[in-house]
Amino acid sequence: MEPKNRQLIAIAVIVLIVVAFLTSFGRSLFVLNTPSVILPGPGGGDSAGSGSAGSQPPANLFQVVEITPETVQDVIANTLSRSTSYYRELTVETFWSGGSSSAFVQTWVNDGWCHSRQALPSGAVRHDLVGPDTQYFWYEGSSQWQSVPADSLSSDLSQRLPTYETVLALDPDSITDAGYELYDEQPCVYVETQTENRLERFWIDIDSGLLTAAESESDGQLTYRMTAYPPQPCPADATFEPPVS
Repeated sequence: MEPKNRQLIAIAVIVLIVVAFLTSFGRSLFVLNTPSVILPGPGGGDSAGSGSAGSQPPANLFQVVEITPETVQDVIANTLSRSTSYYRELTVETFWSGGSSSAFVQTWVNDGWCHSRQALPSGAVRHDLVGPDTQYFWYEGSSQWQSVPADSLSSDLSQRLPTYETVLALDPDSITDAGYELYDEQPCVYVETQTENRLERFWIDIDSGLLTAAESESDGQLTYRMTAYPPQPCPADATFEPPVS
């Protein structure tokens, strides 16, 4: 090989090495300086949540998000993610002129399945088992069950919960209030919406991404209220199968 060709090849190899080094270094530099979105602490401070102080990255790697009616849809979409495995208990109350009713609900969630057990005001106990595309339901004490097609709303509806993600589809002008609040000592995103004569309030746990509480009013009268205890790990013996007929 001629000396001139060897020299050209050597120069090309050096250029490739330099380009590869700069690309790798530049990518690392970009990642280190790209802020992660976090939620503010109680009272609008700079707390990053419940993580231990020793494990917190440097503060300059975070971009604290102020929660307002204008930003809350982005916060819900980009910073909240529902837990995929847990057990919790909640109370659902319905109000009407001259009366009310209350149902106690237990919920087990794991591996894409949701099993809820409702103690209804009538004294009956209903079970709902929701999978990716099928919902089974039956009453305690009976081995007879029925099934219907399921969709993304079925799990919440089976627990008599409003699906807070529907806020993402609302006209931003219908969001009348939003912020960061402690609800029963749980750090939550709060959002209030007004559509026609219906007012709805949601408190969403920032740690689990689950709805902690909700209220609905119609023409100024409370019609619905839900409150939940903090989620716990899903027990190993939880069952996600309908009863054997």
